[in-house]
Amino acid sequence: MKRILIYTGAGLLLLLLLLAGGLWIFRNRILNRMAERKITQVEERYGLEVHYDELRFEGTGRLFLNGLSVVPEERDTLLTLRSATFNLGFWQLLKGNVEVMDVALDGLTVDFVKENQQANYDFLFRSRSNGEKETERTPEKAGYDKRVQTLLNGVFRLLPSEGRLTRLYVRERKDSDSVSLYVPEFNIENHRFRSQLTFVEEGHTQHWKTEGEINAGERRVSVSIQAPELTVPYIRRRLGAEVAFERLWLSFTQQEEDEKIVLLGQTEVDGLKVFHRRLSPERINLNHGKLDFQLNVEPHALELDSCSTIRFNDLQFHPYLRVEPPSHLMASIHQPLFPAKELFNSLPHGLFENLEGIRVEGELAYDFELDADLARPDSLKFYSDLRPQHFRILSYGTTDLGKMSEEFEYTAYENEMPVRTFPVGPSWNHFLPLDSVPQLMRMAVLQSEDGGFFYHQGFLPDAIREAMVYDLKERRFARGGSTISMQLVKNVFLNRRKNIARKLEEALIVWLIEQNRLTSKERMFEVYLNIAEWGPGVYGLLEASEFYFGKRPSQLTLEECIYLASIIPKPKHYRSSFEANGRLKENQEGHFRLVARRIAAKGVISEAAAEGVDLSRVVLTGEAGKCFADSLSLSMPQPVP
Repeated sequence: MKRILIYTGAGLLLLLLLLAGGLWIFRNRILNRMAERKITQVEERYGLEVHYDELRFEGTGRLFLNGLSVVPEERDTLLTLRSATFNLGFWQLLKGNVEVMDVALDGLTVDFVKENQQANYDFLFRSRSNGEKETERTPEKAGYDKRVQTLLNGVFRLLPSEGRLTRLYVRERKDSDSVSLYVPEFNIENHRFRSQLTFVEEGHTQHWKTEGEINAGERRVSVSIQAPELTVPYIRRRLGAEVAFERLWLSFTQQEEDEKIVLLGQTEVDGLKVFHRRLSPERINLNHGKLDFQLNVEPHALELDSCSTIRFNDLQFHPYLRVEPPSHLMASIHQPLFPAKELFNSLPHGLFENLEGIRVEGELAYDFELDADLARPDSLKFYSDLRPQHFRILSYGTTDLGKMSEEFEYTAYENEMPVRTFPVGPSWNHFLPLDSVPQLMRMAVLQSEDGGFFYHQGFLPDAIREAMVYDLKERRFARGGSTISMQLVKNVFLNRRKNIARKLEEALIVWLIEQNRLTSKERMFEVYLNIAEWGPGVYGLLEASEFYFGKRPSQLTLEECIYLASIIPKPKHYRSSFEANGRLKENQEGHFRLVARRIAAKGVISEAAAEGVDLSRVVLTGEAGKCFADSLSLSMPQPVP
């Protein structure tokens, strides 16, 4: 019996050896048949022509590939490869896994070409061809944690610890625009890599130096990129933006926890410059920044943990950010007391021109919360609060933020061009002191524009939230939620471009003026009434009263006051409020009655007067009424001579 077992075992071993020997002898024939079968499947599914000159094994795990090309049907060639040698992990290969130990590539060229809405990479986004049926039940899409895990596994498994890539080209061309990357040599030694890259975009050539490490055993990635002034390619053409820097360093380590993947790392950038017209009309110089981060990748969300730290010039804070695709964003910052000078010393040069050089002392604390779901804009939550402690301004910078307290020169702009300059004070013959403005007119403006002006400190959080909701619905900057303080700062200190940088500078200047009482509320309101644009070339209440009604402000009726207050947001479109015969449109009645009731609630007029508001009493008897008189005369039949 024992002898039978021995003979049987020996026979099985011999059989295995014969099979192994057969596989070894015919390994290249088997490899090519498997490759041809897989290539045929890919060609039929995606409409490609895949060709190679030679594919063979040498030894136990060294694979040679020569003369590879991939050409989509009726499209430009997508990929060519002159030669490649892969040293594969033998034991992993026996398990059915591909683990690249080292690699040598030469002459790899990838061309992405798009002309007349047709691209040679369209097949990547097409559904299956040749009538291939989809399964009846589409499997649930993998969560973000699984997708990131798969990506990192691929990176760590396929990128070798040793390797050499030579003559690598990646080119992208869309009609007449193009960008190309050339890597003459890319070396990997003991998990560390080093290379020089050449980018060419629209005739502009850049030379980048890169180095870093990809360590599969420790699940660690680090990369450093530097150049005299490195401009990130492609995004200018794609997004109308520009991002440039001198050095960028990124390093992270992967960890796994229950239900999520955690990436712990750091990134640091020097000489960062950013441009996009929605951010600022000028380049934003951000200088130096550093981020220590913990990024949590969950099945259905990406989260920047609040233990992360951003260091920007002298400023340091801990942000929290959570994105739940497709459209839910949550963000918060809770910064306890810190030296106020750290904030103002860290403002990007050239971005906040009016605050450059300002010196302050004391401390600040800041809290910010945002919860926005684009699918449900009305559910938006917003909170922002900057609190001072022993804060004061030691000296102004380039701009005297207290200049409104005295008479000053004001310049009005039209399409970013100066159109008129006049003093805001007694030396201007059209200046109207606040005590000369009828209480009815003052209250009409306040109740139309900013009823809490004399009680708030420059901001109305609810109004800002409502404006953000409206902007989200319109997908653009459509409404500003501005208080009178914000409108005043915009007109006196800033330009009228709508971008994020201008809104941030506006908010900071308003906060400084209001918190430090640089200008009294009464004087601010007086300035507002004297510089507000009330029509084409019409500035201030005195000119507006004359232009529309041919009278002094003290002679204005209730309806005339409400009308003047109503056109402040769109002074050049005053004609749109009237019918062709010069009568106010009926759709104005709701606004008139609302403002009248608010004025009555303040005790300025009686409730009976508010209910008796009559649109027909608004008759343009001044210069503004001539356009309606002229149109009426043109429409009347002319006498026959």
